[in-house]
Amino acid sequence: MSKIAIIDYGSSNLRSVFKALEKVAVSQEKVEVTNDPTVIAAADRVVFPGQGAIANCMSQLQKLDLIESVKEAIAEKPFLGICLGLQSLMLTSEENDNTPCLGIYDGVVKRFHHQEIDRKKTTPREKIPHMGWNEVQWTRPHPLTAGIPTSSRFYFVHSYFVEVQDKALVASKTEHILDFTSAIAKNNVFATQFHPEKSAAFGLTLLKNFVTWNGSC
Repeated sequence: MSKIAIIDYGSSNLRSVFKALEKVAVSQEKVEVTNDPTVIAAADRVVFPGQGAIANCMSQLQKLDLIESVKEAIAEKPFLGICLGLQSLMLTSEENDNTPCLGIYDGVVKRFHHQEIDRKKTTPREKIPHMGWNEVQWTRPHPLTAGIPTSSRFYFVHSYFVEVQDKALVASKTEHILDFTSAIAKNNVFATQFHPEKSAAFGLTLLKNFVTWNGSC
């Protein structure tokens, strides 16, 4: 039986992620929420969801001795990061006074700042946090986005976004205040700023693709 580990660092509501994965998992897939490094190491696929503040996330990972477990999963097996699980992959975050992150990719996490949208100067400033449904534009094909048309709508809740140095990492873009990266992908890693578990049919399709993904692009 294949195993999917959902990393629980103690500060994220994991029920919706667990229920969505359980819904799409094939009969041979076991889904488990865990903070046990040995369970994570034994899993065939790993999901790292997150919400809240990055400083607390990194502190909890350190406290639970999960830093190396997350890094090993990123290096070795199909890995899906969600929301803070994407942001944590960068070098640093502007949140909480430039918090050091996992440093997997050369990039930073920046805060949205209001700027006027030039549409005959009639459009009001877009709100922060970016909350609700928005279009996701795929920048290239990927196994996890199979069956999901570009411009499909996914659910977002965030005030920060990632800016990566290597543009080849970018898997999708979304417009809110600016054109920001809403997903990245490299080798066995796929990570989204949006919440597939809260994104109805297209979100479930992405998760279903993940549970059968072998980690190759």
